[in-house]
Amino acid sequence: MIAQRRRRPVAHNAAVQIDAATPLLGGLSPRRFMRLHWQRRPLVVRGAWPGAVPPLARPALFALAARDDVESRLVQRSGATWRVRHGPLPRRALPPLDRAGWTLLVQGLDLHVEAAHALLAPWRFLPAARLDDLMVSWASPGGGVGPHVDAYDVFLLQLEGRRRWRFGPTGSAASRAFVPGLPLKILSRFEPTEQAMLGPGDLLYLPPLWAHDGVAVGGACMTASIGFRAPAADELARELLPRLADDAPGAGRAARLYGDAAQRATAHGGAIPPALARFAETALARALASPHAVGRALGEWLTEPKPQVWFETGAARRGTGALRLDRRTRMLYDERHVFVNGEAYRAAGRDAAVLRQLADRRSLDAAQACRLGPAAAACVDEWVAAGWMHEEPAT
Repeated sequence: MIAQRRRRPVAHNAAVQIDAATPLLGGLSPRRFMRLHWQRRPLVVRGAWPGAVPPLARPALFALAARDDVESRLVQRSGATWRVRHGPLPRRALPPLDRAGWTLLVQGLDLHVEAAHALLAPWRFLPAARLDDLMVSWASPGGGVGPHVDAYDVFLLQLEGRRRWRFGPTGSAASRAFVPGLPLKILSRFEPTEQAMLGPGDLLYLPPLWAHDGVAVGGACMTASIGFRAPAADELARELLPRLADDAPGAGRAARLYGDAAQRATAHGGAIPPALARFAETALARALASPHAVGRALGEWLTEPKPQVWFETGAARRGTGALRLDRRTRMLYDERHVFVNGEAYRAAGRDAAVLRQLADRRSLDAAQACRLGPAAAACVDEWVAAGWMHEEPAT
């Protein structure tokens, strides 16, 4: 059986403490949740978010779905027939509200709505490098996307109405096979072992590859999905190798060409010359020569803004106010670098400590910002001018 907990509510606007019990996790502390449930087993929490309200009303959600800079999908089901339409989705493209069996999904709501971005704050006990985005779905009665699996950890927070979830583990590749010929990846074999009816403020956590199916029950249903991506090894290789090549020793100078002056005439023209294979191996080794090359490439990739994100140019920084990262900004760090929106910066000493605090908390008060040295302050000035962060008025 999965754990199911109900606990006394506490405020969500307090800073997250990893050893403090929280209603969000059913009275578990973040440390205990990570040890008992993360990537292991589901958790249902009743009253996880007391007084939960949607970050925006239904008309505003529908208006976002009509924009070409917002990723959205319309999923409709009629019996065994499924239809999917990708956005932009003007209101006339959506079915009547009283028609059963349809769902609107709006991806990356945290990038567009400040209240949605604020909704992510209680999950800061998890590495920001793993956070994907916040998706919100609105469903008419019977609406859903069918039984499926996700390759990431997901927290499903019920905001409005009710949704019945059925879920269970998938132990083999065969149990993760999909129904052929459908526009959605719907499982051909769905064998749930648990179910839970979620009302406003209730939460369901599911580890990767747990099959699940959520169906709206009764009136209009709004659900937030907070996803934490788990990149596959081949995806990392595809993304990092080009960056490593760009940063390899000698990159940007005249390229060293393969030479084979000693190549003899051959009767086997289809064979790859061993010297060429060795040349290729050396080229890859040079790309990995720096001990910090992979870390730098990883940080740049993890903070790269999504394709539909752009920033508005900001006003010049005065240098007297507090700093706050824009909700669209991704900021991470490692032992040598600070990464902001796909760019790497070297940081050490006091500057590194202050910038890491900015990455952790997504804000600095005015006194902390004034501790930055000239080089780091110049970088911050550029970030403010680019709209990556904002300076609050001095009080």
